Amino acid sequence: MTFDWRYALSLLTYADFWTAAWLVIKLSIASWLISIVAGFVLALGKQSTWRLVAWFCRSYVWFFRSLPLLVLLIFVYNIPQMVPWTGSFFSNSFWAGLIALALSETAYVAEIHRGGLAGVQRGQLEAGKALGIGYFGLQRLVVLPQAFRVALPALINEYISIVKLTSLVSVISLEEILLVGERLYTQNFKVLETMLAVAMYYVVIVTVFGYLLGCLEKRLDFTRRSGDIHANEAAISETVVPIEAAAELRKPLPAIEAVNVHKHYGTHHVLKGIDLKVMTGEVVSVIGPSGSGKTSLIRTLNGLEVLDDGNVRLNSKPFLSSHKSALSREARSAYHEGILHVGMVFQSFNLFPHRTVLENVTLAPSYHAKMKGDMLERHGMRLLNKVGMGAHANKYPHQLSGGQQQRVAIARALAMEPSIVLFDEPTSALDPELVGEVLHVIEDLAREGMTMIIVTHEIDFAMKVSNRVLFMEGGIVAHDMSPADYQSMPRDSRVGRFLKGYRVEQSATA
Repeated sequence: MTFDWRYALSLLTYADFWTAAWLVIKLSIASWLISIVAGFVLALGKQSTWRLVAWFCRSYVWFFRSLPLLVLLIFVYNIPQMVPWTGSFFSNSFWAGLIALALSETAYVAEIHRGGLAGVQRGQLEAGKALGIGYFGLQRLVVLPQAFRVALPALINEYISIVKLTSLVSVISLEEILLVGERLYTQNFKVLETMLAVAMYYVVIVTVFGYLLGCLEKRLDFTRRSGDIHANEAAISETVVPIEAAAELRKPLPAIEAVNVHKHYGTHHVLKGIDLKVMTGEVVSVIGPSGSGKTSLIRTLNGLEVLDDGNVRLNSKPFLSSHKSALSREARSAYHEGILHVGMVFQSFNLFPHRTVLENVTLAPSYHAKMKGDMLERHGMRLLNKVGMGAHANKYPHQLSGGQQQRVAIARALAMEPSIVLFDEPTSALDPELVGEVLHVIEDLAREGMTMIIVTHEIDFAMKVSNRVLFMEGGIVAHDMSPADYQSMPRDSRVGRFLKGYRVEQSATA
């Protein structure tokens, strides 16, 4: 039999095929969107600390990935045989097909989302937590945008798979493209001509939506964005917009107190009964050899690490307690209230890459509803000007140098007008030539009377800017003295040898 090209081409304008194509589009998009939302919930559930939730989510993924879609389609369509009252719903081929596709695809999409979630660095979560952003806010504002960008190429590929899988829905008599074709070639036996037309309809759908989704992928890829180098001149106002009345926070009272703080990592006892009191307006630096517990100390002071024993008070109020009582309602309330008064600057900056410089700074005040609109923007610009980054307000973090990113991180830490700012080795991730610009900003904050605790390897800077310097070793505070007292220590003492070794290392680096 000769191939009938005229007939094959005529099917490209066949009304029933276009009706079926529209049905395939609706079915594929609906099942794809449902599976994206449900799959993300499943992916989060698999990471849950609640064992029952994690077990259920893992079981769902295992079961529906193991079950052939064809079997699931037939089962869902015939549910009314077991549950008669569902007949009006499941006997509808479209709804039965949609449910079966969504159930099956959710299991696959959950694994795609899990890969996306794994691509979000832990530091992003810690930065959000340090800003007092709750779990759901963290997922919505920080995790989901970044995880979705990572997962989007695989999700687009999954949509293409769904389009092709809709051909299986013909087994439950849904008038999709393949079923229309089957009915035609059973009448005229022109199988190849009809199947060519069927293939072309699928190719057109995949091509058009593949292109559109590809455009979406490029639009959501924040690494391709280049913010305007010119900030909004109207927004670069030096108008001070206080969030809190600062007078109460400046009283000569303890800004933060740590009492008998212990921390273990497995069998390793990292912090061994730390007692620390920092008064309002004091600058305290923490120095010591690597592994002495400096970073662990500062991370326990803002709740990024749970205390194994002891407690922390903030502005003379309860703030953190050991894990034995941290789950109580009072302890959670104290933490959520107190964290807004503790700024945190991380070693690795941990700026949110999908947000502009200004959006990074204003995120916390906006989330906590402290201000909005022009007032919020002016507040953010004031802080960026303070750290010399006002001209870069509309850029994205990937467009900045390391020193610039750290200065933005400092502005973000100041956005909630905290009563104390914690610095975790703020210059250790910077090139030597960029260290000075960050230290200059911290020095300006010290002159303004900002209460700060600084973990640093910049010993000379610590001695210059600090009221007190803590020397930690072996998980304890071995010395807590003024910079002048350190200068008078014997050179053959433990601290003297440490300071001498640091200066030798600095000379060698220079």
